[in-house]
Amino acid sequence: MNILLSNLKIDINANIYLKDPESSDLGKRIIEHSIKLINDVGFDSFTFKKLGSLIGSNESSIYRYFDSKHKLLLYLTSWYWAWLEYQLVFATTNVSNSNEKLGKAINVLTRTIESDSTFAHIDEVLLSRVVINEYSKSYLTKEVDQENKEGYFAIYKRLINRLHDMIIEVASTYKFPHSLASTVLEGALHQHFLKAHFKSLTDCDDKIQPSDYFTHLVFNALNQTSND
Repeated sequence: MNILLSNLKIDINANIYLKDPESSDLGKRIIEHSIKLINDVGFDSFTFKKLGSLIGSNESSIYRYFDSKHKLLLYLTSWYWAWLEYQLVFATTNVSNSNEKLGKAINVLTRTIESDSTFAHIDEVLLSRVVINEYSKSYLTKEVDQENKEGYFAIYKRLINRLHDMIIEVASTYKFPHSLASTVLEGALHQHFLKAHFKSLTDCDDKIQPSDYFTHLVFNALNQTSND
């Protein structure tokens, strides 16, 4: 799968950036080190000035790629969801059994991310931590409705709709497929956060993973529908 992924370009809504960071070495360094810096200091304390110092570039050069750190966060999270979508597609392609396909999808969307070398300038493990800790800040804003209209969250919504389609493939009469699909994606972030910071509030630990919980949750809900 790494070979296939390495031949793919992850497409992000062009309205999010001013200049495609994938188009230059500086742009790739901005992405690489913004992930590291946000992971280290948090999004609230992250600034383009700090990023510029880290990469040895003027703050103004970063503004040529993104007009705000909010847009940079939107780019990073969109990249993550698109990367996860490719993982999902490859894991479920040619899987004919609906239950098996849904199980594989849940695992891809909720598992702990492991490092790979597909994209040299992006550390997927660190990026997953950024998404777990900071993703809600990309949409808990006054501008969310307008940004949604402009397609800033299209990849995230597409990923949920893929899971929705797999849910109704297993249980076509289930009444809440969109709600369940979005609960899996958002809930996985929350369970990973609890696992890292509030261990007493989750049953997930080194032995029990969020993927175990959500697999149990989803199939129990769908099996209950079948039994009604």
